[in-house]
Amino acid sequence: VVYIPGWPGIFPGQPSGSGEDSLDRLLPHTGTHRRKSATSLSKTEPPLLRTGTRTIYTAGRPPWYDEHGAQSKEAFVIGLCGGSASGKTTVSNKIIEALDVPWVVLLSMDSFYKGLSSEEQVLAANNDYNFDHPGAFDFELLVATLRKLKQGKSVKIPVYDFTTHRRQKDWKNVYGASVIILEGIMAFADKELLQLLDMKIFVDTDSDIRLVRRLRRDITVRGRDIEGVIKQYNKFVKPAFEQYIEPTMRLADIVVPRGGGNMVAIDLIVQHVQSQLEEHPVLFLRALLASVQQTQPLPQTLSVLESTPQVRGLHTIIRNKETSRDEFIFYSKRLMRLLIEHALTFLPSQGCVVQTPQGHQYEGRRYNGSGITGVSILRAGETMEPALRAVCKDVRIGKILIQTNLDSGEPELHYLRLPKDISEDHVILMDSTVSTGAAAMMAVRVLLDHEVQEDKIMLVSLLMAELGVHSVAYAFPKVKIITTAVDKNLDQFFHVTPGIGRQFNTRRSCTQIFSLTGYYECGIINDSESILEEETG
Repeated sequence: VVYIPGWPGIFPGQPSGSGEDSLDRLLPHTGTHRRKSATSLSKTEPPLLRTGTRTIYTAGRPPWYDEHGAQSKEAFVIGLCGGSASGKTTVSNKIIEALDVPWVVLLSMDSFYKGLSSEEQVLAANNDYNFDHPGAFDFELLVATLRKLKQGKSVKIPVYDFTTHRRQKDWKNVYGASVIILEGIMAFADKELLQLLDMKIFVDTDSDIRLVRRLRRDITVRGRDIEGVIKQYNKFVKPAFEQYIEPTMRLADIVVPRGGGNMVAIDLIVQHVQSQLEEHPVLFLRALLASVQQTQPLPQTLSVLESTPQVRGLHTIIRNKETSRDEFIFYSKRLMRLLIEHALTFLPSQGCVVQTPQGHQYEGRRYNGSGITGVSILRAGETMEPALRAVCKDVRIGKILIQTNLDSGEPELHYLRLPKDISEDHVILMDSTVSTGAAAMMAVRVLLDHEVQEDKIMLVSLLMAELGVHSVAYAFPKVKIITTAVDKNLDQFFHVTPGIGRQFNTRRSCTQIFSLTGYYECGIINDSESILEEETG
């Protein structure tokens, strides 16, 4: 392993062509201060990374915000550069496996090739287009995407089709993570991109080995003929490596000879990254408890359903530990229906005049908005969907699965499915109970990341603790909080007390949910009554 002092430099993006001034375009920058990395922690699709020894779930993340609802620390970004087929992806996967950090994004520069024009398509078909030139990549989109990922925000990643040399219509939705690994032949070829990298690694592999690997990949995976692959290698790949890629080795913090087989280098890289991740701030829940002033009056954004004799009676039934399962389900549904009806009164409306069948005018009101979307915090929040569907015709439904990490006490996002164009909608965010408010805050943050306006979000819950009310209102003062009752305390397990029993306080672990429903289907459960029965059983 060779350590090389890093100094930022670039190959600025330039038009496709041979380019003879690549070394002259390196811009040395002395006195660089390498900031200590931070963690922001996120998630990505696909949600699984299968390695030789285990499966890493990459579809959840601890909070990427502080108790104020603001961005906390950024993700640690590793840039992996090297020649074509040098083993960058293999090194990336081995780093991820050795890190033992579940919240990882692996970002490939291959996704950011520019779509080709019809003329360029003809050149590519004849192996006369240079895909190994900096001008072949969309650096503007790549930099913007990586910057948002580093901030823990949601991004859309293009899917490049190497057969048609165009971007597919559907893009992937990805979240940032505690560690982001960017790998590609031009990972060090842009000044702005270099500034986003906390660690720069160059994978150095013998040119003969790279040629053999490229032949195997392009022929078997990309359907190309051997003559075309060799022609492209001699005309573009080899000269581009010597002109654009190999000189950037001097920019690397670490050079890894022999690629994925060099476990000594990988172990050293992992040790450094782990030392940076250990700087994670105090536990989210601890900071949350310390920040919330429970002595303050309940916030004005809170609306509690009027405690009529009927509502009081329904609470008596569902809070009674002697209540049977069937009665609990029946009366919980009644209370949920009343709660949803109450929540709808806070939607914006405007006056209107209609004609009655008798020919008279009636001055009424109608909803004044673009749309309504209900979002369930799985799993218990999904039990409120039937009540919403019963009173709100054609409402769109989204789902978020958030679980608490038992080791850290922090909420983690494990599944997300939101309707398209949700940003203009009024969103009814549903959970059965809110205790500390941590999961609700993460759910609100996810909606804000998807550009939903804060004042268009309503958090609706059957029962809330005062701590949860204060937490959400403190972090997101424009979110409307709606519930049927607010209880004062939490027990040692952070269950609301007096509460409504363990029916909604106990949630299955993510592993149990995955094994019961399948990871890709865990957010598409529609039988809410069966969920209620499971929770109360």
